Amino acid sequence: MTPPAPRGDRGATLPLYIWLTVILLFAAFAFFAFAQAASARNGAQSAADAAALAAAQSARDELMEGLEGTIGVEDDWLDWLDGDGFDGAGATAAAQELAAENDSTVQGGAQPTTVGGLPGFRVAVETNFTVGDSIIPGTETKHAKADATAVIESRCDFDLDADPTEPVTLDCNGEPVEIDPEDFDLDDLPDASVLFSVHLAE
Repeated sequence: MTPPAPRGDRGATLPLYIWLTVILLFAAFAFFAFAQAASARNGAQSAADAAALAAAQSARDELMEGLEGTIGVEDDWLDWLDGDGFDGAGATAAAQELAAENDSTVQGGAQPTTVGGLPGFRVAVETNFTVGDSIIPGTETKHAKADATAVIESRCDFDLDADPTEPVTLDCNGEPVEIDPEDFDLDDLPDASVLFSVHLAE
């Protein structure tokens, strides 16, 4: 009687190879799903940052218009340099425009806020795109959300006892700006970014 041939290692390890392959494939798909979610979150955050900055820049434009319209006309024109003389009428529209350019939608408008004593806007957005299909159920309909806050900060200092009816020298981060209310021309004012900075709140 001939004894049966011994089973080879190949037959014993084949199931192990199959299981390892399945595990590796699952890990790869899971990693891809997390990468999709992270990409969507990053897209939402970029859209929120851009929208908040746009809202604050719109308010900065208001400040410049107010400053231009009061120098030589009203004695309180220096008050505009505090950076809080705006009403934010165009902030939401500006935020919506930038959010749309990033394939997102502003939720609830640009909300006025104050951070560290600086005026600004908080904007929340939701992406128009979804995370996408993955092994995690529900991601195909899941939209990413994020929010950001941008503030407006005056760059200029001046003598608090300065007479607003006389020539005034502003120190805007080391750059002198001379303004004579009695002989004022719009070209006397530098770019808005010299007078006011707009940045994301930390």
